[in-house]
Amino acid sequence: MEISKTLLLVISLVAATCFLQAKAAGVYCSNPYTRCYRKYIRCPEECPSKTAMNSKNKVCYADCDRPTCKSQCRMRKPNCNRPGSACYDPRFIGGDGIVFYFHGKSNEEFSLVSDSDLQINGRFIGHRPAGRARDFTWIQALGFLFNSNKFSLEAAKTASWDNEIDHLKFSYDGQDLSVPEETLSTWYSPNKDIKIERVSMRNSVIVTIKDKAEIMINVVPVTKEDDRIHSYKVPSDDCFAHLEVQFRFFNLSPKVDGILGRTYRPDFQNPAKPGVAMPVVGGEDSFKTSSLLSNDCKTCIFSESQAEIDSVKSEIEYATLDCTRGASSGYGIVCRK
Repeated sequence: MEISKTLLLVISLVAATCFLQAKAAGVYCSNPYTRCYRKYIRCPEECPSKTAMNSKNKVCYADCDRPTCKSQCRMRKPNCNRPGSACYDPRFIGGDGIVFYFHGKSNEEFSLVSDSDLQINGRFIGHRPAGRARDFTWIQALGFLFNSNKFSLEAAKTASWDNEIDHLKFSYDGQDLSVPEETLSTWYSPNKDIKIERVSMRNSVIVTIKDKAEIMINVVPVTKEDDRIHSYKVPSDDCFAHLEVQFRFFNLSPKVDGILGRTYRPDFQNPAKPGVAMPVVGGEDSFKTSSLLSNDCKTCIFSESQAEIDSVKSEIEYATLDCTRGASSGYGIVCRK
């Protein structure tokens, strides 16, 4: 009798294990620059899928630069308290994990990341209440230069916030583009080197730049509570809809620059003063660009000719890679401290 009970228990455990393994998906490390290249990694039981219809659920991803080659769970929306984030007015957390503020100026554009084959700019909006020495600012738009193409997304201006309205606008090579307002709806560039995926029906997307970056983006307003706490004195005709952003970068060069990009350099010394409540980093003149889709700042290193060379090289060497798998397929962060 005891043997039968033991045997039955073993069979039950084996069946349960097989069920969980079948239920859990896996992620494949397809980036040749990472330590876990070509490794297939099973997802944890608590997040068995790489996608989630409910934007509040965690999904499976692999940080393939880790020598242990293990998968992890994460949310699909920006975490404003983690490295690579740019949120609020605006507060950055660099690749070195240090928090700093860069205020810039209202209605001007600045280089966030500038590498030889990728340029990401941000447009700042805001205003200056009477008696203040500087503008309150927020990031309203992002502009990307990649593989000789230009892509942008922005938060549309609105007097009051409505969750039932999508405030995101997109353009590709000068043409407006539409991404259906459905959870998990996806748009690809013609060469499939840029991917936009809606995390929820409205105001939240993930942008994947092939072999270079994954960007989680929310559109949010300046709320009345924010206004009360910080004394922004927001006007009645504009709630300053802006972006909350979190970046994951892959294969950045040691010379990468930009407000955020330079914090991923191995030799970077962050000028933010430790122990200060709001460590403000300046340098507006060094990072200012003439437009959202320009690479003409003093510290910009993006080169369209180099980007074309890298694009051809990528197509030849890694023809099987595209962002249809999403960054969750195992693209890891190479530039880490």
